[in-house]
Amino acid sequence: LVHGAWGGAHGFRKVRGPLREAGHEVFTPSLTGIGERAHLTSPQVSLTTHIADVVNAVWYEDLSDIVLLGYSYGGVVVTGALEHIGDRVRHLVYLDAFVPGDGETVASLGGATAGSGLATLGRDWLVPPLPREYDDPAEAAWAGPRRTPHPAGCFTEPVRLARPLEDYPFTRTYIKATGEPRPRDGGPFWAAADRALASAAWRYREIATNHMIASNRPGDLVRLLLDAGANPNTPI
Repeated sequence: LVHGAWGGAHGFRKVRGPLREAGHEVFTPSLTGIGERAHLTSPQVSLTTHIADVVNAVWYEDLSDIVLLGYSYGGVVVTGALEHIGDRVRHLVYLDAFVPGDGETVASLGGATAGSGLATLGRDWLVPPLPREYDDPAEAAWAGPRRTPHPAGCFTEPVRLARPLEDYPFTRTYIKATGEPRPRDGGPFWAAADRALASAAWRYREIATNHMIASNRPGDLVRLLLDAGANPNTPI
C-alpha cells in the first residue's frame, strides 16, 4: 500500500490490522522525505526517489503475486514502479489516485501543486500540505500535525510507462471517493475514474466519503482489498 503526498505509512494504520487478521501480509513503505521519513527531505528528493522506495521494498522482501495499491499521488509512484516490478503484480489498485500515461506528471494532470516548479537549490522546493477533512474530529487532530511538506520535484518529474496500463497482464481496479462534488473542470481523479468506468479492462468501485478514504472508511476499503486479493479475476 503506497501512501499519497504529504502523508506517510501511518495513514494506513486502520487498514493494516484487518488485512493481517484476514491472513495477508501487508507492507506500507514510507516515501523518502515525508511522513516518518521527513527528516530525509531535500531538494533532490524526486519521483524517481519514491519509485525506488517502493521497488526496493518489493525486491528486498522478494514479494511476488502482489496486490499493489497507489493512493492519490501514490498512483504516479506505483505506475513508475511497473517498469521494475510489473511482473510481480497480480492486481493493481488506484485509490482515488492519479493514473498517468508515459511522460505525464502530477502537474500536467492538473494536480493542486501544478505551479510549484522544479525542486532546485535556492528556490522554494517544499510544497505545504493541502487542507483535508476527516469525519472524526479526533482523527483530524491526530492526522493533521503528521502531514508534512512535500518536495516539489516529485510533482514535476514525468513518469515512464513502457506500454499502456491495459496492456499489462495483471488486473486493475479504480476506487473513487464520491463524498465530494465533482469539480467543474472534472479533475484528475474523476478523469481516471471515468476512464476505468468506460473500459472493460478495468473494474470500478466507489466509496462514499471524501479523499481521506483510509481514515474515514477503512472497513469499506479493507473489504474491497480482500475481494481483490482473494478473487483477482472476478469483478470486485
